[in-house]
Amino acid sequence: QVQLVESGGGLVQAGGSLRLSCAASGRTFSSYTMGWFRQAPGKEREFVAAISRRGGSTYYADSVKGRFTISRDNAENTVYLQMNSLKPEDMAVYYCAASISPASKLPWEYNYWGQGTQVTVSS
Repeated sequence: QVQLVESGGGLVQAGGSLRLSCAASGRTFSSYTMGWFRQAPGKEREFVAAISRRGGSTYYADSVKGRFTISRDNAENTVYLQMNSLKPEDMAVYYCAASISPASKLPWEYNYWGQGTQVTVSS
């Protein structure tokens, strides 16, 4: 089992940057593909980015491609989401998730979820 704890959210002006972190418990972090999702009020949870077990492959939603970067440090059991050029429409609760399956954009293919961290972007 994996426990995930996100951090790094906060308030930022449009155009600014934030770096989210997700710390995982357990010794098998490198066995999981990791993903970031977000959910804005009144909207469904949506895929943001995913990274393969060793970090060799990354995947992004079109809406964040070129602005966000997902990375992981398996020695530190941590996955990151660097968010640049933030827009008001990026405002949401951001969740990290772990999957025993190959990297996926589908939330139901993820087995473990963190509690989320709020990202607020002011215009």
